[in-house]
Amino acid sequence: MDRISETHLKSAFTVRQAVFSRQRKDRFARSTFIFMAALPLFLIVCIVVVLLVRALPITSETSIVDFVTGLAWSPSKGLFGLYPFVSGTLWVTGLAMILSIPPCILSAIYLSEYTRPKVHLGIKPFIDLLAGIPSVIYGVWGVVAVVPFVQQIGLSALGESLAFLPFLQTGNPTGFSVLAGGIVLAIMVAPVMISVMYEVLHAVPKEVRLASLALGATHWQTVKYTVIPKAIPGIIASVVLGFSRAFGETMAVMMVIGNVPIVPSSIFDPAYPLTALIANNFGEMLSIPLYDAALMGAALVLLVVVLIFNLISVLVLQIFKTKYSS
Repeated sequence: MDRISETHLKSAFTVRQAVFSRQRKDRFARSTFIFMAALPLFLIVCIVVVLLVRALPITSETSIVDFVTGLAWSPSKGLFGLYPFVSGTLWVTGLAMILSIPPCILSAIYLSEYTRPKVHLGIKPFIDLLAGIPSVIYGVWGVVAVVPFVQQIGLSALGESLAFLPFLQTGNPTGFSVLAGGIVLAIMVAPVMISVMYEVLHAVPKEVRLASLALGATHWQTVKYTVIPKAIPGIIASVVLGFSRAFGETMAVMMVIGNVPIVPSSIFDPAYPLTALIANNFGEMLSIPLYDAALMGAALVLLVVVLIFNLISVLVLQIFKTKYSS
């Protein structure tokens, strides 16, 4: 009887040890997952805090509003105005998205809904290859091919005939312009957007397509009224991803946009994006505290704009999810 009791006690002790061990492992795994999930947020906070601390000296000389909206950038004279750089960034990014979004959507629809398997296997790897090409290669190609092309457009009869529109005036004969940067940037972000859009469209259940076709809809009507509405949240997410990459791109844009700190009034005008400002000037004259603070402030403005856009896009995405899931 004593042996049986001792055996039961040992078994109960072993089971309790196993339970405690499993609970410790669960707590450790939960803590690890929480830490890994919180790490991106922690890194963003750290980046913002560091940039904010480094940019504080510029606020002692000028207000934040004057710093962001100022038109003059002359560090030797103590003038630090970011508006030409902010406007240049918005011009080239906006033009790139206008040029890239429609072809990307149509390409993704074609790859997802219309291509034969052999054709798809021949096209998709090249799109993925474009996404892996270094940005400096796009920049070199832009200088060699895109800039002369834009220059010819500006000097041609077509450019002169369209010059009555304010944003198409061709007063810059060099070709280094917002248009050249927008074309290069649109080509750079297109592979990423097409890949994400394709995956989103391809993920729409096949039964949805079959149900639409069974009701008598044509192939295009099925795509337009059934597949695309289901995929709209993912399409918006791909556009956000493309915008984030376009907004922060440096090397390729810097090589073709002209880097002239003016506020563009035409797509043929040169510009100077924020990313190029930071890349060109960081490391120079950083012994001047205000110059260093101004560059840190420019980086902070760039980060804040991207975060605000991403926040707005998340809200829009939630609205579309609610609309199409109900």
